[in-house]
Amino acid sequence: MKTSVYVDAFNLYFGAVKGTPFKWLDIQSFCRILLPKHSIESVKYFTARVNPRTNDPDQPKRQAAYLRALQTIPMVEIYYGHFLENRKTLLLADPKVGQDPYVEVIKTEEKGSDVNLACQLLVDAFAGGFECTVIISGDSDLLMPVQIVKEQLHKPVGVINPQRIPCRVLEKHATFYKHIRKLALAKCQFPEHMIDAAGPFSKPQGW
Repeated sequence: MKTSVYVDAFNLYFGAVKGTPFKWLDIQSFCRILLPKHSIESVKYFTARVNPRTNDPDQPKRQAAYLRALQTIPMVEIYYGHFLENRKTLLLADPKVGQDPYVEVIKTEEKGSDVNLACQLLVDAFAGGFECTVIISGDSDLLMPVQIVKEQLHKPVGVINPQRIPCRVLEKHATFYKHIRKLALAKCQFPEHMIDAAGPFSKPQGW
C-alpha cells in the first residue's frame, strides 16, 4: 500500500536513539526496514531547532548536520515547531532540614511538533494523500487523529512506538503496533561522510 510516515522526532530521539551510537539515522531506510510490505511515498519529520546550552554549546551544530543529512532524501519533508525557555519555581522532592524547599529552574519545552503532526496527518488523510499511514511516536496525545483516520476515514493506521514503555491507548486503537529494535537502527545509518549542493559534510563527532 502507498504509505506516508509521520515522525515525532523528539519522541524518536529520546525513546530510541539518545545514548546509542545510532543517532545518524537514515530515516528512509529505517522506514523501509520496518515496513517491508509498504510502498513508502513520503516521510514527514516533525522537530524543532534546539538552542545552545551552557554545558553543550555544539548541540545546534550536531542537529543542523543531521537535518542536512535528512534533506538529501527527496521524500523527506521537515516541519518545525519551536522551543520555549521559562524560569519556574518548583518544589524540591526531598529538601534538607533548614533548606528552602523551593528552587528556581530554567524549564525548556518543545512546542508544536505533536500538534503539527496531528494537523498535517489529518489534512493529508482528508485529501486522500495516502492509502495507509504510520506514526513513529509513543505520544498518547495523538490518539484522536489516529481514531479519526481509522474509524471515520477507514484507512489503516500503524503506530511504531520508540518508547520502552508501551502506549496502551495507541496500541488499542491502531491497525497495527510495533516497537523499535536496536538492530533496525544499526542497519540504517547514513554514511559517515556525505555531500549535498553546499558541499561535503560529516557525521558529528561523538555520534
